[in-house]
Amino acid sequence: MAVEKTVGSSSLVEVVDRILDKGVVVDAYVRVSLVGIELVAIEARIVVASVETYLKYAEAIGLTAKAA
Repeated sequence: MAVEKTVGSSSLVEVVDRILDKGVVVDAYVRVSLVGIELVAIEARIVVASVETYLKYAEAIGLTAKAA
């Protein structure tokens, strides 16, 4: 039995579809201080996902408020 090697190439549409399906989270914290005095603090959390994916995971960790 011969093993065939295929070159994996993805189009931009496939990459965007995968990102929206699975989601990507970028979490960053930057602090600039001088002689122990904090001058600038930046905290950012960027989530790239489809609304459906975001709501599914947000509900799983309790970030969504449920109406009574």
